[in-house]
Parts: sequence; structure tokens; C-alpha cells
Amino acid sequence: MTKKNAAMPPLFTIGYEKALPTAVLGELKRAKVKLLIDTRAVAASRRPGFSKRQLAAMLDEAGIGYLHLQKLGTPAEGREAARAGDLKTLWRIYDKHIETSEAQEALGELIALVKSRTRVCLLCYCRDPKSCHRDRIAAKVKKRMRVTVEDLIPPLF
Repeated sequence: MTKKNAAMPPLFTIGYEKALPTAVLGELKRAKVKLLIDTRAVAASRRPGFSKRQLAAMLDEAGIGYLHLQKLGTPAEGREAARAGDLKTLWRIYDKHIETSEAQEALGELIALVKSRTRVCLLCYCRDPKSCHRDRIAAKVKKRMRVTVEDLIPPLF
């Protein structure tokens, strides 16, 4: 089977809430992910191992690439709404944000990577993909191309 005729790999997503870096890495390896795309607006974390530099170094050591697509992240006012538990406001803000030219450019970059058949995984904090903006990103990708989405759920610490 040629690469052109090969089945499109799924678009993976993962959240690191309540997980250790080794558990996240284990899920990525199990799924044979080649590139982790960080979809956080701010790639910093109070959780050891999940800030941009630490995460990229761990992934590099495991042979997995790292790309931060910051413009796919939730704007500050959306993150405030999420912390307040106001999901309606969060989604209103995020849905407006994802249509901006900067976010659309980042989305185009993501789609090109998925079309190249690279085994890509979207990363954010939220454990539950349905309560996270990465689910909205995956839905946008699915609207533009035929791809399945597989949510990776790392074991709890």
C-alpha cells in the first residue's frame, strides 16, 4: 500500500490533568504519536514536567516532536470564564477567537500536518476532552477533512 493510499491516522488528543508526565508519554508512545501539538495559549504549568521546555525535552528524548500552536489556545478572558465554571461564556469567547486570522492560520498549519499523515496529538490541560477547547479544534479539522479523532486518557496519578 502506498503512502497516498494508506489509511489516514486518527487525530489524537490528550489532557494532562491528574496525570504524571510519564503517563502522558506512555499514552503517546502507545498511540505511536510522532508530533505533539501544544494548544495552550500559555505553555507554562505549575505541574512539573508540563512547561514548554521540560515537555519538549522529554518528548525529544522519546523521539516525539513538539510544536506550540499558541494561537489555537484559549484567550485570557476565556480562561477566566473556565476557572469560574462559566462554560457558556468560555465557548462563546473561544468560538469567536478560533475564527480570527491568527487562529485560522494556526489551524491551517495543523490541518497540513494531519494531511501529511503525521501521527499528531493535540495537548491541553483538561482531562475530559469534551470540556476542553481541543475538542473544538478537532471538530474544525473534521469539518475540513476526513479524519477520525481519538482521545487518549492517561492513567491518574
